[in-house]
Amino acid sequence: MTDCLTDLSLADSPLLHTRDARGMHTLTLNAPASFNVLGEAMLAALQQALDTVRGDDGARVVVLAANGKAFCAGHNLKEMRASPDLAYYQTLFARCSRVMLAIQNLPVPVIARVQGLATAAGCQLVAQCDLAVAADSARFGVNGIDAGLFCATPSVPLVRNMAPKLAMEMLVTGEFISADEARARGLVNRVTPSEALDAEVSRLVDAVLSKPREALALGKQLFYKQREMGVEAAYQLAGQTMACNMMHPVAQEGVQAFIEKRAPQWPA
Repeated sequence: MTDCLTDLSLADSPLLHTRDARGMHTLTLNAPASFNVLGEAMLAALQQALDTVRGDDGARVVVLAANGKAFCAGHNLKEMRASPDLAYYQTLFARCSRVMLAIQNLPVPVIARVQGLATAAGCQLVAQCDLAVAADSARFGVNGIDAGLFCATPSVPLVRNMAPKLAMEMLVTGEFISADEARARGLVNRVTPSEALDAEVSRLVDAVLSKPREALALGKQLFYKQREMGVEAAYQLAGQTMACNMMHPVAQEGVQAFIEKRAPQWPA
């Protein structure tokens, strides 16, 4: 793939998708009037874009961004209320879970660029990304409980980002936290003034791009898989992963470069 806008990148599309020559895919939620809610159209567009990234052997990193004041305000409650049917709700949340797992299962890091409010499934989206950079004005919450709906699916990545009692407090109170508090709790990696948000995201992207794709892919897969295991099984899987990684040309070159005190020459 070359520098391009994909077919999704139309002005009225719920999602804009670009890819640069370095292999950086940028997915931008593009429904600012509705605070970028995860309605049916947005979920379908996200799934299509993530599938495209997965099929791109030259992909190196994904930045998940948003237009407007809000990053994402969660599910589309108007759509949900218009279809009061159990089968519809089961299908909707299964589709959302598929999108979240697609983020985790990509072989490249996914960075959330959070410029504004991230609530309910929007906060879930941030928590599901591998890394997150937030503007200092951003706020985070899982406030479905305010509408009588416990944020069950958002709780899955949330409790895997922060300490259980801190996650539970957010889930049962619906209270919001600041960007700085989100960083302190482990929900985001970096907080920066709004005007410096793109520069901070770029620094993180550059750091990822400077590392070999193959090692990052192995590492990301291992990171999430071992987290769900007992410690003995996790060590067994980690040891096998490191052994396979060492056999790869990028590790052989990297180790040799370290020994020779020079910069590694990663294969193109």
